[in-house]
Amino acid sequence: MYPAELVKPMREDLAVAGFNELYTAEEVEKAIKQKGTTLVVVNSVCGCAAANARPGAKMSLQNEKTPDHLITVFAGVDTEAVNAARDLMIPFPPSSPSMALFRDGELVHMIERHHIEGRPAELIAENLTEAYNEFC
Repeated sequence: MYPAELVKPMREDLAVAGFNELYTAEEVEKAIKQKGTTLVVVNSVCGCAAANARPGAKMSLQNEKTPDHLITVFAGVDTEAVNAARDLMIPFPPSSPSMALFRDGELVHMIERHHIEGRPAELIAENLTEAYNEFC
């Protein structure tokens, strides 16, 4: 478990961009299963989250089409919420950071850590915007 003061700015990075922070399995399941499209960002303290994932997720929201709902859970902190989100991301193995797009509760697009690590934020944003254009 990471100290709250350490993760606070990392949480706020997505919260100020419009992502709702979720902390329980019930909140996650309810949010993902709602009608429409939902982007889930599994946030992390790692460098690729800071340099690539969070900036890419925020950049992707400049697209004409965007998800109806934006949520985030924090790996290493919000264990219950993260586990619930990952359960809905099966068959993909757990990874942090990661991003998943759901439509009407069904997983339609996934970006795993190995798609994030070492790739520029612009490429991640492009990957997401292509998914938005197809599913949103």
